[in-house]
Amino acid sequence: MPLQFIAPQRLYRQIADQLRDLIARGEFGVGARLPAERDLAQQLGVSRPSVREALIALEVEGWVEVRTGSGVYVLERERRAAAPVAETEWGPLELIRARRVVEGETAAIAAQQRKRTHLDAMARAIDTMRELADQKRMPLEGDRAFHLAIVEACDNQVLSETVQGFWDSRRGPIFTRLGGYFETVPSWRMAIAEHEAIREAITARDEAAARAAMHTHMDKSHQRFSASWRRAKDLPAT
Repeated sequence: MPLQFIAPQRLYRQIADQLRDLIARGEFGVGARLPAERDLAQQLGVSRPSVREALIALEVEGWVEVRTGSGVYVLERERRAAAPVAETEWGPLELIRARRVVEGETAAIAAQQRKRTHLDAMARAIDTMRELADQKRMPLEGDRAFHLAIVEACDNQVLSETVQGFWDSRRGPIFTRLGGYFETVPSWRMAIAEHEAIREAITARDEAAARAAMHTHMDKSHQRFSASWRRAKDLPAT
């Protein structure tokens, strides 16, 4: 038999595989609550964000259910998805960290190279975000347009395609499910204010301030998606 290509497995997939194995073997029966994220992270020697990504992947596949304010519970077999999450899907929290590195620099470059057309595109994107948030709709269209306007100011096709790739990954089922818990109208209004700070720094041609504002935005995004499940329960609904 010919040798098969071996692809490196994402960390959250390895964690999900272990937990799925334990559930399948009956270590955690139907209706049982899984250990808390903190405890799982300690037992596995990994970060809590990686555990969160694994739990969301298992929820998407129908193995568990996240009950905000209570915990993560094992579901009956009949509730499980027919196909697993694609092994190529990036973990959302890991993706945000990668975006921090890349987009911090694109913001700094944009501060040096931006033209009026780029600033106008950023302003229109923020207006779109605000309009959608006012309608209690997730302003992803404006959010994407804002970040693409920044990278377009860099005049580098590789960077443009990289940032677009980040956004394509945001549409994956894990990111979508996680966003369902933590993305709310108040959280989007905070994000809009962070976008305003980025645009102001780019407008002022302040390279250091633009980089710092983008880092702050990504750090706060990571914090919002890493909030406790109890906090998710208490957040205002969209």
